[in-house]
Amino acid sequence: MFAVPPNTVAASADLSTAHPVRIAAELAADRAAWAHMLRYDPEQRWVGLLERTRDHEAWLLSWLPGQHTELHDHAGATGAFTLVSGNLRERVVRRAGGEVLHQLTAGQSRVFGPDYVHQVHNDGPDPAVSIHVYRPGRTGMRRYADDPVTGLRRIG
Repeated sequence: MFAVPPNTVAASADLSTAHPVRIAAELAADRAAWAHMLRYDPEQRWVGLLERTRDHEAWLLSWLPGQHTELHDHAGATGAFTLVSGNLRERVVRRAGGEVLHQLTAGQSRVFGPDYVHQVHNDGPDPAVSIHVYRPGRTGMRRYADDPVTGLRRIG
């Protein structure tokens, strides 16, 4: 087995070519840059724009216990999200049928591509904070319903 020294593969400083999960993780690590923006809304999860470039958008989200998204995709965008604090559960629904659940803890990331249908939920006792990066940008969310008889269908 061979070890690869960390400086063998240079990470590009140009974020226009960086993977969305790298951008999310770097933003998550720089709390001083966004901590003053963070809010909590008891009615719905809070979302605030961190940065927008011609190549990507980054969003800061807070999740109080019980807050969640609807079942959705990102209308063709690719991206990733990194959990900064707390715990979240991601439910991924496959178009061919079936679902996968992912329990996320602080520091973990999830990556998504076009037509990736999922739902994110804070079912823990504490607030959660996450950073989401979309490439080329957040073009919208298409909502879905999943029914054991009819399967996954778009509703909005």
